[in-house]
Amino acid sequence: MRWIKRLFALLSLLVVLAAALAAFYAWRSLPKTEGSLNLGGLSAPVKVHRDASDVTHILAGKPRDAWMAMGYVHAQERGWQLEFNRRIMRGTLSEVLGPTTLETDKLMRTLGIRQAARQQLETLPTEAREALQAYSDGVNAFFAHSEQLPSPEFLLLGVSPREEAAAGRYWDPVDCVAWSLMMALDLGGNWGNEFARFTALEAIDTKALWELFPPYPGEQPAATADLARLYRELGVYRGKPVTTSKAEVPAASGIVASARGQIGAELQRWADELGNIEGKGSNNWVVNGSRTASGMPLLANDPHLGLSAPAIWYFARLQAPDADGIKGMDVMGATLPGTPFVVLGRTQQVAWGFTNTGPDVQDLYLEQINPANPAQYRVPSPSGEPAWANFGLRMETIRVKGQPDVSHMVRSTRHGPVLSDAQARHGEVMDTSRFVLALRWTALDADNRNVVATLESNRAQSVDELQKAFRDFHSPMQSVVMADRTGRIAYKAAGRVPLRAPENDIRGVAPAPGWDVRYDWAGWLPYEETPQDDGARGWIATANQRIHAADYPHFLTQDWAAPYRQERIEAMLAQTPKHTLDSFRAMHADQQSAATVRLLPFLQKAKSDHPLAAAAQAALREFNGEMRADAAAPLIYSAWVDAFTRRVVGGRVGQARFEGMYGKRLFRNAVEGILERDDASWCGAAGCAAASGLALTDALNKLQTAHGADVAAWRWGDAHPAISAHRPFGNVKPLAALFDVRTPTGGDPFTVNVGQYHLDKADAPYANRHAASLRAVYDLADLDNSRFIYQTGQSGNVFSGRYRDMSDTWVAVQYRVLTMKPAQWRTTLELRPPAAP
Repeated sequence: MRWIKRLFALLSLLVVLAAALAAFYAWRSLPKTEGSLNLGGLSAPVKVHRDASDVTHILAGKPRDAWMAMGYVHAQERGWQLEFNRRIMRGTLSEVLGPTTLETDKLMRTLGIRQAARQQLETLPTEAREALQAYSDGVNAFFAHSEQLPSPEFLLLGVSPREEAAAGRYWDPVDCVAWSLMMALDLGGNWGNEFARFTALEAIDTKALWELFPPYPGEQPAATADLARLYRELGVYRGKPVTTSKAEVPAASGIVASARGQIGAELQRWADELGNIEGKGSNNWVVNGSRTASGMPLLANDPHLGLSAPAIWYFARLQAPDADGIKGMDVMGATLPGTPFVVLGRTQQVAWGFTNTGPDVQDLYLEQINPANPAQYRVPSPSGEPAWANFGLRMETIRVKGQPDVSHMVRSTRHGPVLSDAQARHGEVMDTSRFVLALRWTALDADNRNVVATLESNRAQSVDELQKAFRDFHSPMQSVVMADRTGRIAYKAAGRVPLRAPENDIRGVAPAPGWDVRYDWAGWLPYEETPQDDGARGWIATANQRIHAADYPHFLTQDWAAPYRQERIEAMLAQTPKHTLDSFRAMHADQQSAATVRLLPFLQKAKSDHPLAAAAQAALREFNGEMRADAAAPLIYSAWVDAFTRRVVGGRVGQARFEGMYGKRLFRNAVEGILERDDASWCGAAGCAAASGLALTDALNKLQTAHGADVAAWRWGDAHPAISAHRPFGNVKPLAALFDVRTPTGGDPFTVNVGQYHLDKADAPYANRHAASLRAVYDLADLDNSRFIYQTGQSGNVFSGRYRDMSDTWVAVQYRVLTMKPAQWRTTLELRPPAAP
C-alpha cells in the first residue's frame, strides 16, 4: 500500500508539474504590452498604447517608425495568423502539413500570387515601397528576437520562423502585396460560377440554365449565345459520369497528424469555393445630417467575410507627423494583419466603409490543345485557319514534409494561368486532353496599385480626398460609402472593371473559346464612369445588389446578390425620420428575411405524413420570417428549402453533378422561380406541391435525428452557431473547442444581420460561417463617439483572455467605443531604438 500511495503521489506531482509548465509556457507566450523593448531600425521611440476598448494606438515621430511598429505589433498579436497566411499565399503549406495540402499549394503556385505581387511591387512609388519594407522589418524583428513564439501552434507543428526572420526573409514587401491579392481572390471572383454553368450544361439545355442561374430581377440573361450547343459542338466534355471531388484524408494518429490531414481536406474545400461570389457580401449605409438627430452624418459598415479565429481584422490607430519628406497620418480602424495600413475606418475628418461590388473581373477561356503538338494551344488567326502558340511554362518545386519534393509545371496562355492543371474538378468534367481552362483576372495585372490607394486613404480629410485616393484602387472593386465633417456624404465604386465588346455574346458568364478575339477584353471602364451617388435622397445603402440603374450603359456583371438586404436597409432608413447610433444598432441587429417570407406560403401548404408534420406546421403558423435564434420555425424552414433544392435541382442535373455545385451556392433564386411557376420540368409530373411535401418529410427526418422528437424544443441557434474557425486546429475535435470561437446566432443569408451557411458541410450544414466580420458606426458629429466590434478578440493567442472577449458583445450586437481620445490607457509599451554601442 505504501508503494501505491507513493506512486499516486508521484503521479499527482507530475500532473501538477505539467500543469505548472503549461501555465508558464502560456504566460511566456503572451505579448509584452507594458514597459519597454528595443526595436532595431527605429529612428526614435514609439509609444504603443492599448485603451479600454483594447484598440492599439501607435504614436510615432515618423511614418516609417509607425509602419514598422505596426508590423511588430501584428507579429506580437497575430503571429500564427501571419505564418499560416504567408504559407497559403506562397504555396508552402505542405512544408509543414505534408501531402494533404499539396493541391492547395499547386493552386497558389499556378495562380502565381507571389510572381504577380513582385511585378506590382516594382511599379509602386518609393514611398509605398518604404512603407511595406518598414512593416516587414517590424514583423521580422519580432520573430528574430522574441524569447518565445507568440502562440502554441508554432510549437505543436514544429515551425520556427527565427532563422528566416533574422535574415530579413521571413516577411517581405512582396508578402504585403500578395496578401492584398489574396483578399481579391476571396472577394473578387466568379470563375467558380462560370465553371458551375459549364458543368450544368452537360446535363441541361441553355433555357434550363437560365432557370437554374436566373439573371438579376428585371434583366435578361447576359449571354445570348446558345452555350449548350456551343460546348456540344466543340466536344469539350469527358463523356463520363461526373463524380464529386472530395479531399482524401489519410489515416492519421495523434493530434498533430490528425490536424495535418483535416486541414488538407478543409483547405481543399476552400480552394474549390474560390471564384464563387455568392454569399461573399457586406452591408454599408450612410445618412446625411437631414436624417439624423445630431444634424451630421452617420455611417455604418459590416463587411461579411468567412469567420475565423483570430478574426481577419485587427483594430489600431497609426499616428505620425510629416517627416523625412513623407506625409504623416492619424488614422484609426480595421487593419489587415499582413499589411501596414487601416483598410476601413476614419481619420480626424472623414470616415468610410466598404462592401463588395462584385463585378465580373475573371473570365475562363477554353484553350484548345494542338492535337499534333500538346505543347501548343490555339490562338487567333486572321485567316480563320487554326494557328498555334507555345504554352508558357514555369516549373515550381514544392517541398513536402516527410516526402520527396514535388515538381509542378505551371502552364499559361495569352489569357493567364491554366487553371485546370490545378483544380481536379475540371478534369472530371472536361476532356483535358483536348482543352484546358485558362484564367484572365484583373488582380494579377502589374498595374494593380491597391497599396497606393490604401496609403492615401489613411491621409484623407474629406470626401473629395477619399475619392481621389480610391482612383488607384484596383481589385477587388469595392462599393465605398463615405462622409466627412462638412456634412457631405457620397458613394463610389472603386476598382478596375474590364470592358467587353458588343459582339461578345458570352460576356464572361461561362467559359469562352480562347482563340476567338470576340471574347478578349476590350479595355477598361474609366474611373469617372464607375457607379457613384452624391446622396441626394439623404441616404445611400449598398448590400451587393445591382449598384446602378437599369439604363447604365456598361455591363458589370450578372452575378449581383439578390436585393433582399439592400431593400430591407432602405426600408428601415426610410421609416426613421432622424437616425441615431441606437437606430443604426437596430439595423445591424435586424433578422427579418424577405427571402423566407417569399417561400413560406409554399412550406405552410406542404403535405407530409411524417409524425412530426402537424407540430412543425403549428410552429410555422405564426412565423413571420424573423430568423430568431430561439425559435424552431427558422430551422424547419431552412431544412425544408435545403431538402427541396436537393430533391428538385439534384434530380434534374444529377446528384453527383449537383453535389459538386451545391453548398458553394444555394440556388435560392432558382427555387423561387420553380415554385412560383409550379414548374413540372423541374419538380416532376406530380408538380411542385408534391415535391414540397416530400421535401418536408425529408427535412423532418433529418431534424428529428439531429434534434429529437420535441419540435417545441428545436432552436435555430443550436443548428446555426457562428463558428469562427481556427486553422488548423478547428479541424481537430480534441482541440476545436479550445481554438474555435462558437456561439448561437440567428439570421440567415438574406437578413441584414447575416448568417451564411455552407450546406456541403455535413457535420454542421446550417452553421453560420460567413457573417459580419466587424460592425462599425461612425458618428460625424463627434468621431470619437464612433463604435466597433468583431467576433473574436484582438489577440491571436488562445491562452490570452483577449482571444474571444468580444464574442458575446458581437452576438448581442453591442459595440466598443472607437476613440482617438481615450480617458486613460490600459497598457503602454515603448518601442525604442537600441542604444548606440
